[in-house]
Amino acid sequence: MATRIILNETSYHGKGAIEHIPAEAAKRGFKKALIVTDADLVKFHVVSKITDLLNASGLAYEVFDQTVPNPTVAVVKAGVEAYKQAEADYIIAIGGGSPIDTAKAIGIIVTNPEHADVLSLEGDPGTRNPSAPIFAIPTTSGTAAEVTINYVITDENNHRKFVCVDAHDIPVVAFVDSDMMMSMPKGLAAATGMDALTHAIEGYITKGAWELTDMFHLKAIEIIGRSLRASVAGDVKAREDMALAQYVAGMGFSNVGLGLVHGMAHPLSARYNAPHGVACATLLPTILKYNADYTGEKYRDIAKALGVENVDAMSLEEARVAAVQAVAQLGKDVGIPQTIAELGVKEEDIPAIAKDAFADVCTGGNPRDTSIEEIEMLYKSLL
Repeated sequence: MATRIILNETSYHGKGAIEHIPAEAAKRGFKKALIVTDADLVKFHVVSKITDLLNASGLAYEVFDQTVPNPTVAVVKAGVEAYKQAEADYIIAIGGGSPIDTAKAIGIIVTNPEHADVLSLEGDPGTRNPSAPIFAIPTTSGTAAEVTINYVITDENNHRKFVCVDAHDIPVVAFVDSDMMMSMPKGLAAATGMDALTHAIEGYITKGAWELTDMFHLKAIEIIGRSLRASVAGDVKAREDMALAQYVAGMGFSNVGLGLVHGMAHPLSARYNAPHGVACATLLPTILKYNADYTGEKYRDIAKALGVENVDAMSLEEARVAAVQAVAQLGKDVGIPQTIAELGVKEEDIPAIAKDAFADVCTGGNPRDTSIEEIEMLYKSLL
């Protein structure tokens, strides 16, 4: 069976990457951008790093700063109208996963107006046309939304998240500039970094994994294992390394899918507005234990990538335990909650969120087949 890899047409990495934005816009003949971001990034002068470059080059733009964590259908619709009113011909997405996901939905709808309801974008919507061109500039080191063909939108009326998987939505250029990530507070660096680790681990053990994506995922796990603690502490080099690690993980999982951690995390964000990375990180060790017997030797590789010593001398069972312990310890070291009750989950809600988790598109990629009843059990074990 043939396998497919989709990556950005172009990406820039390292300090100063954003300086290439004007030249990329000019050579493509773009006339006016809609900048999709959030109000805090405007307030704290993160967006001005980009608008100063655009102003100096005489490039026109308007700013849409209404994006929110866990972006909603209503925000996407407002963004589509803003794009039309601005008479823009491309989008510059600045932020974490939420602004970039919002930009993807906007970009798809303006070229595929039959999906203006937003809800019909769920899954693989079979869009006919590529998105309006997107330049993506991440300000967090976790989601890798700048290199993936996935985005997640919240259906606020039904308190659920839905995943969209569309090869037409990938940004044409990514600018992964660690300077744009230096302002992250410790909590955000921890949450997004653990999200990147979840991407790398789930991508490595998912049913669709293969050798090319395994290469990406193992390297990402290695970089995260040695860099995340220092990144949370504010170390400049570690922030640079995490900027790369999350992108490398995205190169893999975007093309092979994820698993039950993400399937169970999405309802927690939709119902309780729990930060996505925190939800993933809280669930990750428990789901790793649940999946262990269905992963062959892969946990040995994960443990080794995370720096566990003498892994080759361990039995398979010992290596699996070591991998789970290493992941759990990393989460504890960077301040991740240890129970879902800390995220607001109530026991009486578990049947409903378990049903949503089972139906989530990510769950199908889990190495171990599951059921609503088993998902309920997993949620309850984490209260």
